[in-house]
Formats: sequence, C-alpha cells, structure tokens
Amino acid sequence: MKHTLSIGLQKYSFWLVVFSFSVASCKSLDISNPGPMAELPPSESQVNVPFEIPKSTLDRIFNSQIPVNLINEESMDFGSGIEGNLNLRRSGTITYTALDSQRIELKMPLEVRGEVGLKRGGLGNLFKGKVPIEETFAPIVRVNPQINPDWTLSVDDFELVELGGSLTLDVLGMEVDLSQMMERQIRSWAENNLHKDRELVNLKPMIELAWQQAGKAFTVDWDGNSKVFSIQPEAVKLKEFFGKNESYHVWLGMSGKINTHPVDAAPSRAFPLPGLTANKESENFVEIELPFDLSYQELDQLLGENLNGRSFKADKKTIMTLDQVRSQPFGELLAITCDFVADRENGDELAGSFFVVGKPSYDSDSQSLYFDDINFKVISEDSKAKLGIALKKRKIIRQIEKRAVFPVGSLLEDSMSGIQDRLAMSVGIADLQVDELEVEPSGFYPTQSGITVMMKAKGKIDVTWK
Repeated sequence: MKHTLSIGLQKYSFWLVVFSFSVASCKSLDISNPGPMAELPPSESQVNVPFEIPKSTLDRIFNSQIPVNLINEESMDFGSGIEGNLNLRRSGTITYTALDSQRIELKMPLEVRGEVGLKRGGLGNLFKGKVPIEETFAPIVRVNPQINPDWTLSVDDFELVELGGSLTLDVLGMEVDLSQMMERQIRSWAENNLHKDRELVNLKPMIELAWQQAGKAFTVDWDGNSKVFSIQPEAVKLKEFFGKNESYHVWLGMSGKINTHPVDAAPSRAFPLPGLTANKESENFVEIELPFDLSYQELDQLLGENLNGRSFKADKKTIMTLDQVRSQPFGELLAITCDFVADRENGDELAGSFFVVGKPSYDSDSQSLYFDDINFKVISEDSKAKLGIALKKRKIIRQIEKRAVFPVGSLLEDSMSGIQDRLAMSVGIADLQVDELEVEPSGFYPTQSGITVMMKAKGKIDVTWK
C-alpha cells in the first residue's frame, strides 16, 4: 500500500511542482505595496551650432558697417600756419587678413579731398588762395573684433600699422607734409569709434527677430490630443575665432527648459534671450525633450481599443474575453485592471479581474508603445478561476503583451514637424534649419494623473549662407 502511494506521488510530483510555482508567482505581486513613483527628469533642450562665416561674407559685413564718410572738417589747423578743409572717405573695398585667432589686419582704401592755405592774418591776408587736395592712400590697421555679452560687435586693440601713402603738398612754395596730421586724425577717429565700449554693430535686434520666429510656442497633436510647448532659454553661449582659411568661426549654443501649456493658454511671444556666456562645445547637435502627458482616461481609451471585448484562447478548451480596461499608477510601473470571463468547452464560466502591472517600453520598428516585464494578480471570489488562471499565467501574459500595444508614429511625425518649424531661423546673412532629426520616446513615467512620455529629439542644424 505504501509502495502504491509512493508511485502515485512520484507520478503527480511534476504537476504539483508546476502548480506550486504558478500559485507562488501569482501571489508574488503585492498590489498593496506599489512603492514610490519615479521622479520626472527635467525637460531640457540644448542646441549647439558651430558655423563658419566665409571670408567673403565677413568682407561684406565690414564694408556694409564701416561708414563711407569718416572725417568732414572745416578750418582745420594743420600746423606751421596752415589751415584748410578736409573730407576723408572710403574709396574702395575694405579687405582683411587674419593674424591669429583673434586679431585681423584691415586694409582701408581712403580718399582725402579738400583745400589748404595760410591762416588768416599776416601773410595769410596777402595770399588768400588755397591749394586743392585730392589724394588716395590705403592705411593698414590691426584690430580685435569681438562679440560682447550684450550682443554688440565692437573692436578692441586698434593699431595703425602704416598710413599707406604720402600726403606732401606744395603750398605757396612751401612743402607741407600732412601725413602725421592724417595719422593723428585716423587715431582720433578710431579712439572715438573703434573701442570695446563703442558698438560697431548691434546684433541683438537681428538675433531677437529670428528668435521671435523660432522661439514661439508650437503645438503637437496626437489623435486629437493637442499639447503646446515653448522653449525657455536659460543660457546662450558663444565662442568666436578666426580659422586658418581666414573664415570666422562661431560656436553658438543655447540651453533651456521645455514648458508645457494648455492649448488655450499658449504664450503669445517667445521668452527673452539672456546675455551671452562662454561656449566650450564644438559639436553640432540638437537635443530636445518634450514631456507629452496622457491622462489615464486617454490611456484607457487607447488600450481599450485593443483589449476591450477581445477574446483569445487560454488553452484548447478555454476562450478568455477581456473588458473594462482601467489604468492607474503602480509606483514606477503602470497598472491595468480589467475584467475577464473565461468560457470553458464543458460549459463552465469563470469570471474575475486581472490586476496587471508592467513597464512601458518602446519598439522602434513598429513605432509603438508596449508593456514589458508583465505580472498580474487574479482578483476573483471563484477559487476555480484563481487556480485555472494561475496554470495559464504565462500564456495569458503573452496575449496581454501582444494586445496592450498602441502606435505613436503620428506623435513622432507631429513632434518632428513642430521642432523643425520652430528651430528654423532666417537672419540677414544665413538660413538655419534642423537636419537629420529623429524623435523617439526616451522614458515613461506614471504620475497621479496620467503617464508622461518623454519624447527625445536629436538632430543637427544646417546653415545656408545667403
């Protein structure tokens, strides 16, 4: 008798072990202890554009910003009893040569016109005629152009290297050399107009005009659920230097945070730009994180389209139907509660609810969200239901994983479109646009009100010079 009982226990020992593990795994989910929620990471944006202004473009900037008329004086005292009227103006194209990463040498073709003669009084009363002046020369100066924290362009370290010509005149038989006088006039003009505290060009209006276009709030729509985002700059960084080919290199970067707004409360204008700080980043990149919030009601609707009323085979003799899908947070995971009815081939019907928890993940091939690491607990007053479902747990998990999927392709497309539109800039000398942009979810964070999907956009900025 004992031998027969031993054989019976050995015969069913395998199924007893399977049943024990199934029941244990079913009880391993403690739905009363979800644990703490994950903290939402900050929604940040970073854009860095290392671009190169060609020498030809910079030549045009110098020639458009340095005035044509430099000096226009009457009754100037040239010394030695000589006076006259003088007009100094540009007479050709300004060119430059880079000496190092910061300093350049400018060659400025100039033309001086006017007339000189003796001062009034003494011999000046006898000789009232004046000698006309019409000479050209090309001074060479060295300067250090720099962009200041307030977005102005100024010139520092002015040095007159050479006058580039001789201004010697014959006035009533006297040789008058105006070269030193002209050097003094050029240095005096430079002291008043070319120094670090005197702006040569104010870049801020041009930059702000472009930013008012690029920094406006933009809308992303997902199945009729619209969200408005805005970029709030916290730092604008700059490094500028001359390269070996005499082009002007500028590393322009911006970092800030992304704000989310209701559609009816979107800001009407871009946030103001802060002052400039030093930039150490040389790579070309765009990295933006958009927090897209889905309420649990919205998530229930999306999940319900794939789960509510759907039936599947739990085994050859059991058809299981799910209904009334409801989502909620469960610590760092997402929980789904759904009702089930299991119809057996013999006519029995098992009913209850699932409490399913899983980790939201992303499949880049299908551009869909799905649930990973799924576990569940059966909630039912029917002990047979608990036992029957426990034995089919793995197969049920696979079926839930297969169906608890919803696409986000349209959200990715709308996100890319919104980012590309808003980060496109058109300024006086160049057009900027986002290139090689990719958008994918980077994380999922259940909150008390819904699930936050962090959409991460990566790309580069392409610069086209006009």
